[in-house]
Amino acid sequence: TGATARRVGRFEEASGGTLFLDEIADLELVLQAKLLRVLQERAVTRVGGREAVPFDVRLVVATHRDLLAEVRAGRFREDLYYRLLGLPIELPPLRSRGHDVLLLAESFEREFSRQNGLASRPFSPKAQQRLLSYPFPGNVRELKAVVELAVVLAEDEAIGPCDLPFPALTPHPAQQPASSEAPAGRTPSLREQTLAIMQQSLAETNGDVVAAASRLRVGRSTLYRLIQSGELQMPG
Repeated sequence: TGATARRVGRFEEASGGTLFLDEIADLELVLQAKLLRVLQERAVTRVGGREAVPFDVRLVVATHRDLLAEVRAGRFREDLYYRLLGLPIELPPLRSRGHDVLLLAESFEREFSRQNGLASRPFSPKAQQRLLSYPFPGNVRELKAVVELAVVLAEDEAIGPCDLPFPALTPHPAQQPASSEAPAGRTPSLREQTLAIMQQSLAETNGDVVAAASRLRVGRSTLYRLIQSGELQMPG
């Protein structure tokens, strides 16, 4: 009623500024139609309200897909495509951005160290080389996930190449343990896969942390820390 009628949406909130919509190609066709109508009318109706509220925003959208190909495939509305068509800015993939990889990795390392209450540590020269040589098909999201795990796994004063859990270090999908907690229908994240592998190793060693750590080639304190935080459980 009165409260819902006053609820301000994103377009109204961003009026006079810029609104960023990420992964626009993932929007369902029904929602694409609603977005098109809003852009054409340049007004929105609040939830629970009746009157149209005008807005004035600069809209920036992003996607990792070829929108024109999505239009041809019938997955993206042609009228919305041309409505959004403006000045395209193509961001190069992470693998072609040279030492920007290291700058981003160092920024993520500081962020996750702070979140976990750990001292910030540098990447060793070999770890830096590993970061620069990896193709990062998942771009910045993959780099962020890799660094997040490296911060937790590393035990030395510097993060080494063995602390970087790239997909090559995980088993074939057919060998993935059933303990992964990713919801059905979603591919487990790199962190979920790594924790599932650690959990499986603990189960196979009957909770012998020393043996499990040896198998995984990680320090015992890493496993103890994850057990203490509740991310890993002792079997039985």
